[in-house]
Amino acid sequence: MKILTIAGALALTLLAAACDRGGLNRGDGVYAPGVAGETDIDGLIVGHRLMAAGQYELALRAYTRAAAQQGLNVDTLSALGSANLRLGRLGQAERLLRRAVEEDPEFPAAWNNLGVILLETGQTGEAAEVFRRAFATDNGQSDQIRDNLRLALARLEDPGYAGENATEQVQLVRRGTGDYVILTAPI
Repeated sequence: MKILTIAGALALTLLAAACDRGGLNRGDGVYAPGVAGETDIDGLIVGHRLMAAGQYELALRAYTRAAAQQGLNVDTLSALGSANLRLGRLGQAERLLRRAVEEDPEFPAAWNNLGVILLETGQTGEAAEVFRRAFATDNGQSDQIRDNLRLALARLEDPGYAGENATEQVQLVRRGTGDYVILTAPI
């Protein structure tokens, strides 16, 4: 008897949901809920916010969605490369950032972030040249790029250089609305 009552209650609940305009039937037939992420939210913006919050894996997912919507352009390539860098996937990050600077050689943030990878992998000479390129394309406007260039040049002159502060690290920058922002989470 109890099983029949529970089954009856479940059937009534489903029937009520099907009759509701917002339930299983909207009047034009049965529908399925939309796919998550189907809205017009820009995946790059979401990814940038997640990067700033230190949520690199989630940022990578947001950037991947943005790449699926917008294609692999300089912004999505650079964003994917930066997220992979933060996740320690240096090989993937380097390939993506090299593609980004090939697509737009005048994109200082991509050059800078490529320099970060090169410096981290011990390719100091190439890193210094890449930071010079980033600095030149930025017209010297970004303090972060300037600091990264100084660090690369110091390490080039003295490979054992650890900086004034042993915790001195290179900084990532991202493309915004005409400005560059430090992603402050630790490397």
